Amino acid sequence: MLVLLPPSEGKADSGRGAPLRLESLSLPGLTRAREAVLGELVELCAGDEEKAREVLGLSEGLRGEVAKNAALRTAGARPAGEIYTGVLYDALGLASLDAAAKRRAARSLLVFSGLWGAVRVTDRIPSYRCSMGIRLPGLGAPARHWRAPLAEVLPEAAGDGLVLDLRSAAYAAAWKPKGELAGRTATVRVLHAPTRKVVSHFNKATKGRIVRSLLSDGVTPRDPAELVEALRELGYEVEAQAPDRAGKAWGLDVLVEEIH
Repeated sequence: MLVLLPPSEGKADSGRGAPLRLESLSLPGLTRAREAVLGELVELCAGDEEKAREVLGLSEGLRGEVAKNAALRTAGARPAGEIYTGVLYDALGLASLDAAAKRRAARSLLVFSGLWGAVRVTDRIPSYRCSMGIRLPGLGAPARHWRAPLAEVLPEAAGDGLVLDLRSAAYAAAWKPKGELAGRTATVRVLHAPTRKVVSHFNKATKGRIVRSLLSDGVTPRDPAELVEALRELGYEVEAQAPDRAGKAWGLDVLVEEIH
């Protein structure tokens, strides 16, 4: 099973660990594309601060993120699972998983990123600011930059198992499973049951809880149909829409009353 996650907008501090080594990151087929984004981002942020802040969409209060990006090559690096924070990652609670669940997380979780393309939670990265929705002066939109490299490496990473896609729309634009792989992919919406509407906090927190449940229980569904049954056995209310033609993913709606 491969689980696709969005990053968090906010991130923990890098700390004082050894700096980034691009060649040590998972999915080495992305190294050249990572270097291209990293190089432009560092150059942008080491130059005109106001231009960098405008490109990155940063408020005055986030001005310090520009200097952080300028120092990416020398900043300390930590496992990505410690860098990403926020509602989804709080609910997932990687640090509090038992040893077996942590090993499953290392194998199955893949976090998408405007800067790195995609990384595993064990990959050591510095804290950064580079969303998929910006437009860099040279490379343009990161989502477009990443499409070809991700299309090359992710089918192999997915293997012949289930792909559970929990990404937001901006990050889903960087890679879309195709063909037979799409038929093994399940996308998830979390709906507030009384209103049938997506509510951001419910959506993020429930997705984090779903991943934690699967990792903690050692559940390894082989396809979307098995995933639906597994989630129901774990206590989730799930409605499934099987694809009506080849090359489309399954759609799963998880209904929640409230967040406890």
